[in-house]
Amino acid sequence: MPSIDESLAIIKRGVDELLPEDELVEKLKLGRPLRIKAGFDPTAPDLHLGHTVLINKLRQFQDLGHHVMFLIGDFTGKIGDPTGKSATRPPLTDEQVASNAQTYKEQVFKILDPAKTEVMFNSHWMGRMSAADMIRLAGQYTVARMLERDDFTKRYRAEQPIAIHEFLYPLVQGYDSVAMEADVELGGTDQKFNLLMGRILQKHFGQAPQVILTMPILEGLDGVQKMSKSLGNYIGVNDSPGEMYTKLLSVPDHLLWRYFELLSFRPMAEVADYRRAVEAGANPQDYKKVLAEEIIARFHDEEAAKTAHKSAGNRVALGEIPENVPTVEVALEGQDQLPLASVLRLAGLVKNGAAAKDVLGRGAVYVNGEQVSADTVFSAGDDAVIQAGKKKIARVLITK
Repeated sequence: MPSIDESLAIIKRGVDELLPEDELVEKLKLGRPLRIKAGFDPTAPDLHLGHTVLINKLRQFQDLGHHVMFLIGDFTGKIGDPTGKSATRPPLTDEQVASNAQTYKEQVFKILDPAKTEVMFNSHWMGRMSAADMIRLAGQYTVARMLERDDFTKRYRAEQPIAIHEFLYPLVQGYDSVAMEADVELGGTDQKFNLLMGRILQKHFGQAPQVILTMPILEGLDGVQKMSKSLGNYIGVNDSPGEMYTKLLSVPDHLLWRYFELLSFRPMAEVADYRRAVEAGANPQDYKKVLAEEIIARFHDEEAAKTAHKSAGNRVALGEIPENVPTVEVALEGQDQLPLASVLRLAGLVKNGAAAKDVLGRGAVYVNGEQVSADTVFSAGDDAVIQAGKKKIARVLITK
């Protein structure tokens, strides 16, 4: 088993806050598997890589020998998490909760080890709580303290409605930690208020308070906004290998190392070597491919990772030939041969002769995966896959 220092280095990788660290050290000294909690309301059945930042951290805890409790908030899902919301969130139906929960499990077990994961549902204990029990629980916190939450404060000042049941959400999430006897709870940075509530309630019920660990919100492919399906800047865990490959190769260069830190399981020393290589002049695209293959293998398999570039569509590296290339016929029209620039224009791979000259001048034209020069010519019967830049590619048949 790793030493405490080694464990801390892994646990703190990519973490936004660890509170309080000295308590985690004391818990690690106990020499037993810690009970690691993370809760998910089954509100969005399709996960993207932004969601997996936290799940990856759970896997790291598993690899360190700790006990992961994956909590599906089937009870809290019916309340509706108010975190970050500017309006009251509609609760889910029983059918929606059940369907989304099943989809969650199918997706997260592509990362977590099912044999080391305890899946729990908070309806198991919350469903047994009486109205009197809930009132007593609500008595542990004040409205004034609830309004300290940033999202509640903004809505209150804007005179937007806050339903009473929304105040219950942090209390229920905190009580989950009591019921589960959590040693550590993980959440996004936007969940800090709720995670701290767990510490408060555990103290009230005579338990050692949990350590809280917050993970950052991952930026999407635009490099600015958080990854979100509604913004279209996401990589879905159910995306095809080709889609994943294409999207990951489009990650902005400045975000590459953050993606490695939060999404990869490669040692940070290895990632540091990659970064030094890029700073010394290496092409960052080479390391985006390394990351893409690791992630595709995780959500598909090794073979899919090796061949994803071939099914990635037209946005692939120069010289790589994808599958399902469109076919175009180009007629000689009485000539014996056609120069490459003319073929590019007639095949629709460039807009005009000037564009052909430009792409040839950049050395960005490939025939059957091999870089060619501007003096290349074609004759009747020639059949070749021609690529002009990264986005234009076609199989060209030369006819009389």
